[in-house]
Amino acid sequence: LSEPIVLINNFLQLNYVENRGAAFGILQNQRLFFILMTFAVLGAIVIFRYKNNSLTRLSRYILDFMIAGAIGNLIDRVRLTYVIDFIDINFWGFYDFPVFNFADIFLVCATILLSLLVILDKHELG
Repeated sequence: LSEPIVLINNFLQLNYVENRGAAFGILQNQRLFFILMTFAVLGAIVIFRYKNNSLTRLSRYILDFMIAGAIGNLIDRVRLTYVIDFIDINFWGFYDFPVFNFADIFLVCATILLSLLVILDKHELG
């Protein structure tokens, strides 16, 4: 686990990182804050998701992706006290992206898609 595993030279590698903060390393060692905030946000999303019968299928899927991503990182944070990040992308020396995991992918993609829905079609979310 100490040495990164290169999958695509100068682009993609697996690199084990114990993330005790949020994105880009902010708010390090604030475990209780992240756990409480995750439960609060998850609760709000779940209630909105299941109480709102006018949501489109796409909207429900996007919210499901958010829920899945939040639960994925929450499990790590509760079980291990940190989130395991391992996907390490380097854009051929131009930009070394912060290490992340699949839960982060779910959260970021869902947030982008939800934002686009809100901007492009205000009726999409009911």
